[in-house]
Amino acid sequence: MSDAVAEALLARRDEILDRLLALLRLPSVSTDPAYADGMKATRDALMARLREGGLEDVRLLDGGGHPAVTGAWTGAPGKPTFIIYGHYDVQPPDPLALWKTPPFEPTIRDGRIYARGASDVKGSTLIAVETVIEFIRQGGCPVNIRFFLEGEEEIGSPSLGALIDRHGDALAGDAMISADGGRASTTVPTINVGYRGLTALRFTLRTASKDTHSGRYGGAVRNANHELARLIASLHDEHGRIAVPGFADDLAPIGARETADAAALPVDEADFYGGIGATPYGDPARSVRERITLMPTIEVNGMWGGYTGAGGKTVLPAEAHAKLTMRLGPGMDPARAQRAVREHLLARAPEGVRLAFEDGGAGTPAFSLPEGHPLLGAAERVIRRVSNRAPVRARAGGTIPITAIFKERLGIDTLTFGFAMPDEDVHAPNEFFRLSSLEEGLRAWPLLLSELGTLDRGSLRG
Repeated sequence: MSDAVAEALLARRDEILDRLLALLRLPSVSTDPAYADGMKATRDALMARLREGGLEDVRLLDGGGHPAVTGAWTGAPGKPTFIIYGHYDVQPPDPLALWKTPPFEPTIRDGRIYARGASDVKGSTLIAVETVIEFIRQGGCPVNIRFFLEGEEEIGSPSLGALIDRHGDALAGDAMISADGGRASTTVPTINVGYRGLTALRFTLRTASKDTHSGRYGGAVRNANHELARLIASLHDEHGRIAVPGFADDLAPIGARETADAAALPVDEADFYGGIGATPYGDPARSVRERITLMPTIEVNGMWGGYTGAGGKTVLPAEAHAKLTMRLGPGMDPARAQRAVREHLLARAPEGVRLAFEDGGAGTPAFSLPEGHPLLGAAERVIRRVSNRAPVRARAGGTIPITAIFKERLGIDTLTFGFAMPDEDVHAPNEFFRLSSLEEGLRAWPLLLSELGTLDRGSLRG
């Protein structure tokens, strides 16, 4: 039946493309209240499509923030139930001046759809939605389905815990399939087996009670910007290795399988660095692939203080600020990592320099799909059939909070089955999604759901 569904989806390709373009015109930016109308319009559009497509129990799940959209199909008694995850929110389009065409006016050129959210992740989400709808049109799905389309992924899923507490009935399943998260290569078929974790830290540094005149006090009073720069510089050595004591003590050992998987998908360093005008950096004992997927990081996302307006001002700033994020390798506890960085900064702050930390949230641990998991085998069979090549197992350097949270709170594992490519400028100007990926996804998702229908429910939870 999966072949008939795939053929029908490809026959409806232009219709599905039009639906995607309509979805991309809706500005669903979750972080900015100015886009509230766009968020609502996107929810309404998704709910209307689910209802039109024959799903039941279509409703909003409210966790106190932006609601999630859900809908179910339960016509496969005795078969596993899979939560299909996607998110309808997108990143802000700024800086607007760098877009070649307006971010919410999708434009097709050179076989690509350019729009904010095209790759992350409206394209892959709609593939999943349309696949389930086509199965229903042709008599029913091989498995039971529950959609969970989140509205806060791009802001760290702050309401996810409350959603789980309030709406457990809508999140009951044997495993999850995520349309978010894509492939690690544009040329080699890959399957994602895990993500790094993430935690954050924000702090303010103060050296005096007020800003002072650089002519009267300069050279005799500490400059907050200087002290912040020294502290930030102490987080790494000259090669980029993390210099925070104890930060990665709980990092799980990198085994032979992880090393082999990373080596099977080597990074072309000339392209990697040349494409962004950068030079090599990071632990020289690790390959670039290992650095960007397995190893933890401490990154300064922003630091500021003093006068930053036009012209000059001879001020000696008393206060400076920094925002840090930490990507976490497998096994690392977010709270422990955050604490290690705090203690490091406090220990190195000289006398008279005061630090005040803001709550950075609980953070998210890394997620790994266990070796031998039936989800992994099912996905590998599908990718091999679609591409005529065995896929390489790859970890992603980013973080999808729901994977670790669902494992911890609900005991279910997640298979990532998205069709975004690593070069599609997600979170940046001129984000795009390949038309070829749309077609490939419409072929692969029917095969995947059919493969999942052969699995035993008990095997999915180990």
